[in-house]
Amino acid sequence: MYQKILVPVDGSPTSDHGLDEAIRLAKLCHGRLRLLHVVDELSLAVSLTGELSATLDWLGMLREGGARILARSAERVRAEGLEVEVVLVDTFQQRIPDVVASDAAQWGAELIVIGTHGRRGAERLFLGSDAEQVLRRAPVPVLMVPARQEGATAA
Repeated sequence: MYQKILVPVDGSPTSDHGLDEAIRLAKLCHGRLRLLHVVDELSLAVSLTGELSATLDWLGMLREGGARILARSAERVRAEGLEVEVVLVDTFQQRIPDVVASDAAQWGAELIVIGTHGRRGAERLFLGSDAEQVLRRAPVPVLMVPARQEGATAA
């Protein structure tokens, strides 16, 4: 059913949980995964110290970190016998949800699987939700995988 599954990853436990679900689904559907990591401008903005060289070093570190996240995630997928490709995006012209939606359309994804913190109330209002914005912008169905609750065990 879903042969091309896009999975945004950021290395967080929530993202990893979303990847676990995407792996399970890809195995059931004999699909393949495309892992996407976006170096976001918020991380870069936090690093601004007034020195351009420090900012460039931080950008390089963010790219290296993203490459490590993608490599580690791809290893997990390959260990399950699935096809995987990885994409690192560091354009600051778009927000993360826009990059995800654009990549899904360009690649021809049939599904996006994304981990979500499941924030509610004031926390959601102030922090926003990239997952929610992906859901709003996505050209394909989105499976939102809620974060594991503390003390919960895997099914």
